[in-house]
Amino acid sequence: MDLSTKICKVKFSNPCILASGILGMTASSLINVVNHGASGVVTKSVSLKSRKGHPSPTILSLPEAVINAVGLSNAGLNEFGKEIDDFKKRCQNPLIVSIFAPTVREFGEMARKVSIFKPDFIEINISCPNVENEFGLAFGTNPKSAAQVTKEVKKNTSLPVIVKLTPNVSNIVAIAQAVEKAGADAIAAINTVGPGMIIDLETKKPILSNKMGGISGPAIKSIAVRCVYQIYQAVKIPIIGVGGLSRGEDVIEIMMAGAQAVEIGSAVYHHGPDVFKKINQEIRGWLKKHHAQKIKEIIGQAHV
Repeated sequence: MDLSTKICKVKFSNPCILASGILGMTASSLINVVNHGASGVVTKSVSLKSRKGHPSPTILSLPEAVINAVGLSNAGLNEFGKEIDDFKKRCQNPLIVSIFAPTVREFGEMARKVSIFKPDFIEINISCPNVENEFGLAFGTNPKSAAQVTKEVKKNTSLPVIVKLTPNVSNIVAIAQAVEKAGADAIAAINTVGPGMIIDLETKKPILSNKMGGISGPAIKSIAVRCVYQIYQAVKIPIIGVGGLSRGEDVIEIMMAGAQAVEIGSAVYHHGPDVFKKINQEIRGWLKKHHAQKIKEIIGQAHV
């Protein structure tokens, strides 16, 4: 069985990539995920300067979902750059660095400085708030601001750029088309849904310190599949499917919708890094049962 796929001419040995925010803070943790079957990895989102994020509790695990309000905590690019260097020295698998910033200009500065470390891709997290906007709306909620960030990043790097889209919009297709026109090389869909809230019945207060947080996990899979399906019909650039994927059949489904690869996040939180081997085994079993030899054969089949 050939599980390999390509994004922007970069080969992945199987379609399953570690999503941002899960075990992506050190070179060793990233390499450990590769050793457990991930074909590539996305780092935790990194900013120019360090961020503390929100105080605990920041993550709430439910049977069908994870609600998190970590607050984009990270050590900052200067410190995290050492981990990128270490990973590149010790591992040949594709490395995707996720970046975020509060302004369009700083997104460009981040792209320029990240490029020095020579990862295989830059992934833009445009779900963060735009501090230049009067209401602090996320860059990804507006086609114009999403395109501005994409153009600025492309202007400052020669690396392929993946734009990760938020589902918390009325028309995700319009935003996908805007970032494609602005020069995006690929799209990742989707980021977390929400925000959501859980209240403790004894204390009568929200459990998370931030009160609300983004929802991921199996509960959002059908939303991710719908978004990928719609985006596939509207753009020509590759799509990476993200959101609630925890089984081989989930991967097959979202690839039929149009994804060329997938990112796995909450499933790692629930089941550990061995989930990559499990999912890849289930994909092979499905392909064998349906007399298919290559994973690429099923991409976009829901549109045929």
